[in-house]
Amino acid sequence: MALNLPMDTSSLDSMGTKRRSSSRTIKRKKFDDELVETTFNLQPSQAATKSNPRSRTVSVSSGPPDALMPPQTLPNPIPSPVLILQPERPNRRPSRPSGTSSGSRKNKKNKNHPHSINATKDLGRWKPTDDLALITGVQQTNDLRMVHRGTKFSCRFTLQEIQQRWYALLYDSAVSRVAVQAMRNLHPELIASVQARTLYSKSEEDLLGTIKSTSQPTLEDFQNLLEANAQTFYPARTAKALLAHWQLMKQYHLLPDQTVQSLPRGDSVLNFSDAEDLINDGELVDHKDEILDGELQMVDRKNKKEIRMLENELGRWQVLVDNVTGNNQPDFDNQTLAVLRGRLVRYLMRSREITVGRCTKDHSVDVDLTLEGPAWKISRRQGTIRLRNNGDFFLSSEGKRPIFVDSRPILAGNKMKLNNNSVIEIAGLRFIFLINQELISVIRQEAAKLNLNP
Repeated sequence: MALNLPMDTSSLDSMGTKRRSSSRTIKRKKFDDELVETTFNLQPSQAATKSNPRSRTVSVSSGPPDALMPPQTLPNPIPSPVLILQPERPNRRPSRPSGTSSGSRKNKKNKNHPHSINATKDLGRWKPTDDLALITGVQQTNDLRMVHRGTKFSCRFTLQEIQQRWYALLYDSAVSRVAVQAMRNLHPELIASVQARTLYSKSEEDLLGTIKSTSQPTLEDFQNLLEANAQTFYPARTAKALLAHWQLMKQYHLLPDQTVQSLPRGDSVLNFSDAEDLINDGELVDHKDEILDGELQMVDRKNKKEIRMLENELGRWQVLVDNVTGNNQPDFDNQTLAVLRGRLVRYLMRSREITVGRCTKDHSVDVDLTLEGPAWKISRRQGTIRLRNNGDFFLSSEGKRPIFVDSRPILAGNKMKLNNNSVIEIAGLRFIFLINQELISVIRQEAAKLNLNP
């Protein structure tokens, strides 16, 4: 059995095909409607809804409301946030009052004008203190070159940059408005410090020049001068600042009474040789001070004595330096007969007889054993090494403690022959005695010749 259901004719198109459609009366809101209504909570006017019911967005601007729409279509609430959503353009543009819209467009164009951009591109370099110093300096001197030379800015500006900035402050309303607002926001102490460094005008320096350079003015004098000429001096001037500037003018001979002596010109000018002839040498002779001369001579003798002592110890300490640096010289040369080599130092025997012991202030020996190690148990004159004519070396003991040669002791008053590579031990210090065989052989040959030819 077939059911005859009623069919809506609107659901069929011209071709006779069935089209699906919703039967709900309330449709779901689209994304644009949710964004506008939840973000701004704006309700368009009834007139705008009737004229354009499909409008889903509302434009909001921070400009004056008269420039955006006619008074009869203004909504009652105007939101404060500034955000513009592009609305659907209506068929007819609402009428706008003449003059308001064009003025707002001109203002927007002027903001992006290239001349305004060039004038404000370097606002970051010019601090409010720089603008204040520039203005006060120009008011005092009326000369931009003088301001460029005498004013200390936050950074180094060229004369051209100072001129451009001054012209911008005068003729560019955008720059001057920003600069004035920034200077008004400065701290009073910062403003006072900038004004205290303001350049002095010509009239102020003329008043300071009334005080003679030969006088000794005080702060009271400058305070009286400041009070008597309050209209001429800059309001930020103090008596202490005036005194400092007056002293500076006096130092550089800028006061009116400091006249520069003019040098003679022509034939009357003296050259160096003529002036030297006019000098009396007798007047240049200084009187002698005997006490001072005696003290200088004592100091000179003391210094020379210390120099001689250092020269004598230089050879001894050179042995330690060579040992530490590793620049040891060879053991023997043409003048060295034998070497007494220890763990740290080497003692060269270049004469036929040398003394061995410990040096003190009032006693000196040829071989100072204190350079090798602790020698407080060694006598000042511990022993003597002698070379005989036949080429033999003998060591005689002269101290309180014995000397060991190859582990054999030598008591005081006794002596023992030293061979090559003999080990000598004195109070715990050990040395090796090395003989220059070549030089000793030559000495023995000469001794033999003398014995054969008496």
